[in-house]
Amino acid sequence: MKNTQDKLQRAIETTIKAGYQLNSEAFEFLSQNAKTNDPVEIITLALKKLETLPDKPIFIEQTLLETIIQQSTPTIQKTTPTQTTEPQPILALNYSETASTKSRFNGTDNDFYPYAKDIPSELKILDDATGKLTSNGTLEEYKNLFQDRFKRLEKILRQRMDVKAATPIIEALKSQPKTKLKIICMLTEKRDSKNSTILSVEDPSGSATILIPQKSPQEIKRKTLMLLPDTVFCVAAIKTKTNLLMAEDIILPEVGRKMPQHAQEPVYAVFTSDIHIGSTKFTKEAFKRFILWLKGKYGTPAMREIAGRVKYLLVAGDIVDGVGIYPGQQMELTIRDIHKQYNFATKYLEKIPPYIEIILSPGNHDAARKSQPQPAISENYLTALKDKPNIHSVGSPCYLSLHGIEVLMFHGVSLNDIIGVVPGMDNDHPETSMRLLMQCRHLAPVYGGKTMLSPENRDYLVVDKVPDIFHAGHIHVNGLCNYRGVLVVNSGGWQEQTEYMEKLGLVPTPGKVPVVNLQTRETMILDFLEPLV
Repeated sequence: MKNTQDKLQRAIETTIKAGYQLNSEAFEFLSQNAKTNDPVEIITLALKKLETLPDKPIFIEQTLLETIIQQSTPTIQKTTPTQTTEPQPILALNYSETASTKSRFNGTDNDFYPYAKDIPSELKILDDATGKLTSNGTLEEYKNLFQDRFKRLEKILRQRMDVKAATPIIEALKSQPKTKLKIICMLTEKRDSKNSTILSVEDPSGSATILIPQKSPQEIKRKTLMLLPDTVFCVAAIKTKTNLLMAEDIILPEVGRKMPQHAQEPVYAVFTSDIHIGSTKFTKEAFKRFILWLKGKYGTPAMREIAGRVKYLLVAGDIVDGVGIYPGQQMELTIRDIHKQYNFATKYLEKIPPYIEIILSPGNHDAARKSQPQPAISENYLTALKDKPNIHSVGSPCYLSLHGIEVLMFHGVSLNDIIGVVPGMDNDHPETSMRLLMQCRHLAPVYGGKTMLSPENRDYLVVDKVPDIFHAGHIHVNGLCNYRGVLVVNSGGWQEQTEYMEKLGLVPTPGKVPVVNLQTRETMILDFLEPLV
C-alpha cells in the first residue's frame, strides 16, 4: 500500500514539475488504477504525448490517461480499473463535488486537535514597499520610474542567450539594409491598419517604428495582439532601406520553467480576497462557515483534516467594501462608516485560531491609497489587531515565504486593463490575465489606463524574482492554472453580484476558497456558499 502511495505521489510531483495539473477526474482515475498500473509510467507517457501537441493544455484530463493505458506497452499492466479503499491525497479543483455527498460534521473542541498548532511558523516578509514609498508625483519622478522599469526588465531579458547581444535602437538604425538584429524596447503605441500592425517603441537611446505585415506568421501576430502599452520586450527584426524595422519575432521577458519548491511539513495555505464586509452582498453565513471550518467545527472529516493542517491564511485585499468606491454604492451598504466596517472585520479575524498566520494586504476598496503600489492598511483602522502576533498587515504587492514556498501577493486591480482589451482575456478566467502579467514580468504594465501608478524611485511592480505561487483577487472569480511551474491563483471572494458587477457583465463565484498543500503543491477549492446537508 505504501509503495502505491509513493508512486502516486511521485506521479503528481512529475506532473507539477512539467508545468501541468491533473483535473479532479484524472486524479481519481489515476488513484483507482494505481495498484494495477504504475502511475509514474502513465504520467510519463502522458507528458510525452502532450509535448507533441501544438496547443498544450493546462490540465491533464481523464480521457488522455485512459488512452495512454489502452495504447501502452507491457510496461504498464492492463487490467480493468478497480476501486481502491486506501486513503488518497486530495487534488480536487472543486471539492464541493465530493463534500456535498457527505454529512455535515458537528463536533466539539475535544474532537479536533490541529496538526498545524504544533508546527512552528516559517513566515518571512521578503519584499514589501510599505515604509519605502516617497513619491511627490513630479514629472521627473515618472521619468525615473520608467527608466527603472526599463533597466530592470532589460536585465531580465538579457539573461536569455538569444537576447544577450541585443542592440540599442540608435545603433540598430545605423545598420545596413537586410541586417538581422534584436532590440530591447518599450511599447509606446500600437496601430492597426488594413495590411499591417505598426509598433512605436523606444529605449534610452532613441525611438523606432516596427512593422508587422499582415502576411507575418500567425505566432508573431498572436504575440503582437498580447502586447500591452508600456510593456518592455525584445524584437527580432530586419533593417529595411529606411529606418523601418520588419519584425520576425517578439520575445517577452517571460518566466523560465521553475522547479517547484516543497515545504518540509504537510502544512496548508488558504488563499482568499475580496471579503467586502459592509456590503449588503457580503455572504456572511458562508464566511461564518469558513471561520468554523478553520476552527475544526464545520465540514466532513476530510475537510476537518485539511483544516487542522492550515498554517497560513492570505487575504489579497478588499477586506471591507469601503465608502464611495463606485456609483450608487451607498445603496448596497449595510455599514456606511469605514471604521465600523473594519471593526466588524476585526471581530471575524479574531475568531480564527491564533496558530494560523494571517497576512492582510490592501485592495482598491480598502483604507489605503489607490495608486500602485499600495502600502499596508493604516494601523488606525486595525487598532484591535495591533496586539495579535499572528496577524500581519502588508502592502500590495508583497513577496512572502511560507515554509520555504515563495508567494507573490497582489490585489490585481490592473487585471481590468487587460480583460476586454487583449483577445482571449475575460472575467470568467482571471488566471489567463494573471499569466500574461507573469509573461510581461510586471504587475501593472499600462500607464494611463484604469490602474493608477505612483512614480516611486523604484518600480515595485516589476517581477524581479519568479514566485512559486502568484496570488491575486479583485475579479471575484476563482481561477487556477500552473504556468511554467508557477501556481497562479485568483481567489474569487465573498461578495455576491452587485448592480455594478451586473452592468459590467461580471458573474462572481463567492464562497469558494483555494487551499494549497505546501508540501505536495496539491490544490483544491472548498465551497462554503451552500451548507453541507
